Amino acid sequence: MDRYDELVELINKANYEYHVLDNATTLTDEEYDNYLRELYQYESAHPDKVRADSPTHKIGGVVLDKFSKVTHQIPMMSLADVFNEDEIREFDNRIKKEGINPSYVCELKIDGLSVSLHYEKGVLVTAATRGDGVVGEDITHNVKTIKQVPLKLKEPIDIEVRGEIYMSHKTLAELNELRKENGEPLLKNCRNAAAGSVRQLDSSIAANRKLEVWIYHLPNPEDYGIKTHHEALEFMHQLGFRTNPNNRLVKSIDEVMAFIQEKGEARSTLAYDIDGVVIKLDNLADHEKMGNTIRYPKWACAYKFPAQVVSTKLKDIKFTVGRTGQVTPNAILEPVMVMGSLISKATLHNEEYCLAKDIRIGDTVKIIKAGDVIPRVESVVISMRTGHEIPFKMPTTCPICGSNLVKRESNYYCVNNNCSKKDIEALIHYVSRDTMNITGLGDAIVEDFFNLGYIKTIPDIYKLDRYIDELKLLEGFGEKSISNLLDSIASSKNNSLEKLLFGIGIRYVGKKTAKILAKEFQNIDNLKKADFDTLNNIRDIGEVIAQSVVDYFADDDNLAMLDELKKLGVNMTYTGQEVTVNQDFAGKTFVLTGTLDSITRDEAKEKIESLGGNCTGSVSKKTDVVIAGHDAGSKLAKAQELGIEIWNEAQFLEMLD
Repeated sequence: MDRYDELVELINKANYEYHVLDNATTLTDEEYDNYLRELYQYESAHPDKVRADSPTHKIGGVVLDKFSKVTHQIPMMSLADVFNEDEIREFDNRIKKEGINPSYVCELKIDGLSVSLHYEKGVLVTAATRGDGVVGEDITHNVKTIKQVPLKLKEPIDIEVRGEIYMSHKTLAELNELRKENGEPLLKNCRNAAAGSVRQLDSSIAANRKLEVWIYHLPNPEDYGIKTHHEALEFMHQLGFRTNPNNRLVKSIDEVMAFIQEKGEARSTLAYDIDGVVIKLDNLADHEKMGNTIRYPKWACAYKFPAQVVSTKLKDIKFTVGRTGQVTPNAILEPVMVMGSLISKATLHNEEYCLAKDIRIGDTVKIIKAGDVIPRVESVVISMRTGHEIPFKMPTTCPICGSNLVKRESNYYCVNNNCSKKDIEALIHYVSRDTMNITGLGDAIVEDFFNLGYIKTIPDIYKLDRYIDELKLLEGFGEKSISNLLDSIASSKNNSLEKLLFGIGIRYVGKKTAKILAKEFQNIDNLKKADFDTLNNIRDIGEVIAQSVVDYFADDDNLAMLDELKKLGVNMTYTGQEVTVNQDFAGKTFVLTGTLDSITRDEAKEKIESLGGNCTGSVSKKTDVVIAGHDAGSKLAKAQELGIEIWNEAQFLEMLD
């Protein structure tokens, strides 16, 4: 279970970095794929222990709060990636085993941002991002500025289409030239520039970015009498949508491979970035026959091009300490452009990786962006060595506190509980999205502020306004960014008690437990006075958590910190939704599975809890009701096996009413 929890956290963090922040993730492509496979294997073997926040339930990333939310009536699914000819032919064989004689449509995989466009009577009414696949962000005001998006169709029909928003190479070059003249930071690459542009609150900024779009998918073609994907592309083109001229209908997997070869060679001549080729079954009846997994359709896949390789000098190796105390070597590189991004550092993973590749300070090394996203030191150019290179050597002491490191399997760890890295990680946790949600204080900034002495403890966050003059001297901190940061800090004071309880880091008290305690005790003073027996008698608390809470509030340093936070104006009371006892829900344990059409899982969970019910992520004999939406899988099967009461979505909504 410890390994499983670690995998969930690793993959969720990587998804958040890539899909929300549009940054390179902390995992290599290979690590991500291996971790995901390992996660699937564990969940297949232990379906009763699947966490509600497992990335296998997700299709994409997370919805931001600054835009209103849009629920996709048909989920926006991702595509399964394939990386070589063997995997492509395996995809073809799986289809043929179902008795299908396949024709495929090959399309360029545009490196941009997915969008869903909704039209009523031929008029654009909503544009939304993929989000988590079920709920996205409303970006209509920005999408209307894209010249290729028709505001009115050639026919007055109701329709949803999907496509990819992107920025061309020419536009990026022109924008960066202008930004350079104005002393503004340059946009890193086309994908990040496009993603950042559609997330602007001011639509005039998006209009000036000259974004473009290709439309490639019709979610409900049967409503228009369409039989094939190729016909759907032509239908959308006739309505006024821009479809890519490089799409091709092919009759065999050999023709698919020829298309990949052709477009791979022509990649550098295109006006926009692509990172692969999408392969889709053409016949829509075959789509139904193949079906979908929770994450992916089985009738399509995405071939990813091999990463681009460039050479640069490895100037130094720096060691960092992570949340678990793991010490990781990192390459400090002579900055080099790799597929539109300026790369100046890359992870070296661990000691074994460095020794196996014989990586040395001063080496000329080959850098790739694995999956066109993650920078990685691929190999050393031995022929470029001068004899002055410094061989790699793993430190024996922590680079932060100087304590002796302990080796566990392939990695080294700092086990000193008083290491200042622990304090930094506590601060990072406190400001994170699921806790106090202070925007503008990312991991690197928190660490910088800690090292500069601006923030050493949690209360120091609320005293940051003492350093306004110093902040103005830091790179990237203008008056507007400082003002936004201070506003976010001030806003966090109004959070409900459960956010604070999760943020202060009481051992074993996670997001769910924090909410249970906040609802039960209503304010921090009541919780401080609670004894072990009182806590232990609360549903879903138990002896371990009860003792941890008692121990936390018995610590004078913790009490002093909370008193200081109270004096600084941080809210210490529960302001969330009050529980209304309902006999259909009160005291019962619910499990949600499958896709719900009219309500998101988070909304359903909130409603259940507001009526006195309790939600868990796995089915067991203690489960009272399973709520099953579309594509419900192993949880539904187990509920049927155990004879547990099952509600469909209509029954659930009726009970809520």
